[in-house]
Amino acid sequence: MSDHHHKETYVTKYIFSQDHKMIAKQYLITGIIMGVIGVFMSMLFRLQLSHPEQSFSIIEAFLGRAGEGGVMTPDMYLSLVTIHGTIMVFFVLTAGLSGTFSNLLIPLQIGARDMASGFLNMISYWLFFLSSVVMVISLFVETGPASAGWTIYPPLSALPQAMSGSGLGMTLWLVSMAIFIASSLMGALNYIVTVLNLRTIGMKMTRLPLTIWAFFVTAIIGVVSFPVLLSAALLLIFDRSFGTSFFLSDIFISGEVLHYKGGSPILFQHLFWFLGHPEVYIVILPALGITSEIIATNSRKPIFGYRAMIMSIIAIAFLSTIVWGHHMFVTGMNPFLGSVFTFTTLLIAIPSAVKGFNYITTLWKGNLQLNPAMLFSIGLVSTFITGGVTGLILGDSALDINVHDTMFVVAHFHLVMGVSAILGMFAGVYHWFPKLYGRMMNKDLGYLHFWFTAISAYGVFFPMHFIGLAGLPRRYYNNTAFPIFDDLLHINKVITVFALIGGLAQLIFLANFFFSIYKGKKASKNPWNSTTLEWTAPVEHMHGNWPGEIPAVHRWSYDYSKTDENGELWGGQDFTPQTVPIREGEEEF
Repeated sequence: MSDHHHKETYVTKYIFSQDHKMIAKQYLITGIIMGVIGVFMSMLFRLQLSHPEQSFSIIEAFLGRAGEGGVMTPDMYLSLVTIHGTIMVFFVLTAGLSGTFSNLLIPLQIGARDMASGFLNMISYWLFFLSSVVMVISLFVETGPASAGWTIYPPLSALPQAMSGSGLGMTLWLVSMAIFIASSLMGALNYIVTVLNLRTIGMKMTRLPLTIWAFFVTAIIGVVSFPVLLSAALLLIFDRSFGTSFFLSDIFISGEVLHYKGGSPILFQHLFWFLGHPEVYIVILPALGITSEIIATNSRKPIFGYRAMIMSIIAIAFLSTIVWGHHMFVTGMNPFLGSVFTFTTLLIAIPSAVKGFNYITTLWKGNLQLNPAMLFSIGLVSTFITGGVTGLILGDSALDINVHDTMFVVAHFHLVMGVSAILGMFAGVYHWFPKLYGRMMNKDLGYLHFWFTAISAYGVFFPMHFIGLAGLPRRYYNNTAFPIFDDLLHINKVITVFALIGGLAQLIFLANFFFSIYKGKKASKNPWNSTTLEWTAPVEHMHGNWPGEIPAVHRWSYDYSKTDENGELWGGQDFTPQTVPIREGEEEF
């Protein structure tokens, strides 16, 4: 089958490709570009937070009139926070992470020639690219980009006249997100159908790598929750453009009484967070799946509690759809309803803790290969646990109300979701780079990249918990009007130093990544001595993945360091690929 593909032109091979490996690369490069934009924005507003009265030529150079005299306007600060959050959550961590690794690994690890629909896969990427372009264009609108926060709560997002960032910039934000959701749904449906229908001979669901379980369940969460955000965006467009009042009621602007009646901004929050909280797990589950694979491979041990890991992924997926109300404890929620959301929120700590314990137990007494991918995976386990602990405070309605609108929340979700997912993404890039490009990334630069990134991440978000507990509000561009916060400015300066170091450290990764594509050391077929199916495919890319027959599978994904009855390694090596038949006298997992 794979030998009879028609001859490909440059356009069909590199641009409008239907090959899942090329589409994975397209997602990755686009995600990296959007990530650079998102991180650069955070650098600019960190300068503003730590030196609120100071002038910076870089601010004037990049923000023009919104940074005249080198000082950022309040509207532009809020716009940068809004677009930074949107880009990082959706365009980098959702599409960049899931789009890259689901596309690369699902066909290769389950033993399929390609995705169920290559054409739908291509459309999915190009819609993502289009939504990215529209989002970037919104930065150059004269009235300014969207500035209602990444959660775009009404009335700021519903009334074009509310502020400068509520005009065309907000409209473009909504259009971009509508296109993005269409892309995500196409991708998710493709992933689900591929996993269910295209597994090779012998690849039972209980033999799938945990990466595939994570991508599969993530896709299901996306199909369930993304349409709800689309409905919220469409109703918001109706409120903005067609005079409806789904989310607006009794509004006054500059003494003028507007005609809106009967709507509720709280309804929008329910619709937004019904996606918004599952979105946390749409972001983190793929990273956790990648980590499972890398930790098992580099510990030279079977993953501990394989079935418990699968059950925890499924439990997280279910619970993630019934906890959204914990984002709304400060909206005047009925205390009984608040207690229900508190209970379900604290419940989700159990499957999350199962994953943490299983990673630690897999590492315990393993023959650890501390390459960059392994370090980033261990870093993810660290930030997932430390960030998750503060979630216990925010999940309790009585405690959350005290810190909800402070920097404590920013510290929590950046550690548990943002940093963890980014570390998982880096781990995946270092580990599967040989599969993507047939070459190896530079290990020493990888070590440098890890240590600068990990130390900077904690340097930024660990102190942020304390200024949050001290009451410093989030989304304020300047706190000098409140003398009570004067002493916290020094901590903000320290945070900014770490943020700048962490941002610049990503240049090491970028240099390593793009240099290695062309000049990296050529990779062998299975550079990590891994058991999973993707390492049986040739290094040279071909549409169809395997020449001739697709290999059959005879065992689960994690047969590392397996010994016979005499305590000797089977076959004299510490890994047994899935394609090796069960030997006489050998017990299958």
